[in-house]
Amino acid sequence: MESNIEVLSTIKVKYSDDLYKIVDTLNRTLKKQDLMFGLALNQEDNQEAIFTIYRT
Repeated sequence: MESNIEVLSTIKVKYSDDLYKIVDTLNRTLKKQDLMFGLALNQEDNQEAIFTIYRT
């Protein structure tokens, strides 16, 4: 089984405790449109988060 995940966009944003709620809602709402959203803490600056949009 081959996985074709394409990165559409990545942006660094100021970290907030509630960012995961937005990512979770986007993933639940748009998964049928083959979109997936990711959030990671920037390892170089823990005040920043990296938000990524993928096409699956």
